[in-house]
Amino acid sequence: MRRDWDERARKDAFHYIAAWRHNWDPDSFFASGEDDYQRFAQKVFERWKWEPRGKAMLELGCGAGRMTRSFAERFGRVYACDISPEMLLRAKTLLPEATNIVWLLSDGKSLAGVERASVDLVFSYIVLQHMPTEALVFQYVHEMLRVLKSHGAFLFQFNSRRRPTMNRMGRLTWGVVDTLWSLRMNRASHTVASWMGFDPAMAGKSWRGASVEVSRMLDVLQRAGGVVQEVIGADTAMTWCWGTKAGIGQ
Repeated sequence: MRRDWDERARKDAFHYIAAWRHNWDPDSFFASGEDDYQRFAQKVFERWKWEPRGKAMLELGCGAGRMTRSFAERFGRVYACDISPEMLLRAKTLLPEATNIVWLLSDGKSLAGVERASVDLVFSYIVLQHMPTEALVFQYVHEMLRVLKSHGAFLFQFNSRRRPTMNRMGRLTWGVVDTLWSLRMNRASHTVASWMGFDPAMAGKSWRGASVEVSRMLDVLQRAGGVVQEVIGADTAMTWCWGTKAGIGQ
């Protein structure tokens, strides 16, 4: 995953974070992050009367800081975590004035370096959907609950779509690409993707990721000590989950 995201960062960090557009500049990039903060975070906070001011939060998969700036303007402390050193370098360069951001390099399987019960909110958007296995998604869910304070909140998006969106030939082609990627045959994986007219930087399971059924996600959250308050967009690629960590004795 680190190899792939470093490569994407060197090629076009803004595009591979927000792939719906190619011609980003810093102003439009951060404006899109503010729009998404208002759309996906602020509306939930207002609906549940949750106040971010003065609190500490962790953003899983901060990339080049597209939404990180918006969080830093509202929270007392932001832990911005990403697996890619190249992405973090770009984020630090773009946000030098944000002194309340702690930039963290992820090990790809945990939130090591973040203390247990130390943050008030964990947030993640367009990140879990790229993780190559369901087990890794669940591992990070457990880590989210570990670092949350008692009654702290989680808000994250994942892919719960069960039906494939491409035809049989497309699935077969991507299956070959994914298999080569899993065997660490990166060059061959990129070559096959290019032959088929796909973007080679999107080759492999670190882009296509794993789908997770909502019922399984809810079960994992409950077992980890989470209390789910709201699920939006079930059985779609844009499933959002909002809830809190149970308090002592609950």
